[in-house]
Amino acid sequence: MSEENKLEAQARDRVGKGAARELRRNSMVPAVIYGDKKPPLGIALSHKEVTMRVHAGGFMTNILSIDVDGEAHQVLPKDYQLHPVSDKVLHVDLLRVSRRTVVTVEIPVNFINEDICPGLKAGGVLNVVRHTVEVNVPATSIPDGFEIDLEPFDIGDSINISSVDLPDDVEPTIVDRDFTIATIATPAALRSEDADEEDEEGLEGDEEGAEGEVDGESGGDGESEE
Repeated sequence: MSEENKLEAQARDRVGKGAARELRRNSMVPAVIYGDKKPPLGIALSHKEVTMRVHAGGFMTNILSIDVDGEAHQVLPKDYQLHPVSDKVLHVDLLRVSRRTVVTVEIPVNFINEDICPGLKAGGVLNVVRHTVEVNVPATSIPDGFEIDLEPFDIGDSINISSVDLPDDVEPTIVDRDFTIATIATPAALRSEDADEEDEEGLEGDEEGAEGEVDGESGGDGESEE
């Protein structure tokens, strides 16, 4: 495991709100390691290190090696709490993982070849419905992201989960439908032009109908006079 995925921690001998506040005053973040049929382990992490990793992105999909007083724990971050005003990290939950551990995580979606996508070149707009896809995956095989190639798609096309080349051991949590990730939408200006054309066609049809009604009325009067 790379050094960037390793963290030093201290075991906590006290828990509770008072102990947690004291840790935060000392620039530490209270955390708990749990799971794998072992008792929970309270630890304290460096506030600086945790904050950097949380705000760098990918925190919830990267396995970390936590060194607690010389003992290494393989963990996956499962949750963290931020202060509602300052965004300071207040607490972290860490799940023990092994090769047999299957986890549910949100994987980010990345789009490539936007510059050669027919729909976008024609003025269409990429409308992203899901920025992440929730999947079940072995903890040791979590993808960094899913790539979707936009080259085949035109205006009006939907990009569904079936368009994503998923690894064999990755399964979406939604399995009952081919759900949409993004669409190539018609630009608003073009939609407005189409609507104007439809309105004009409708007006022309109304005028023709009105003229027909007038002609019919005139013919009726002529027959009556005869």
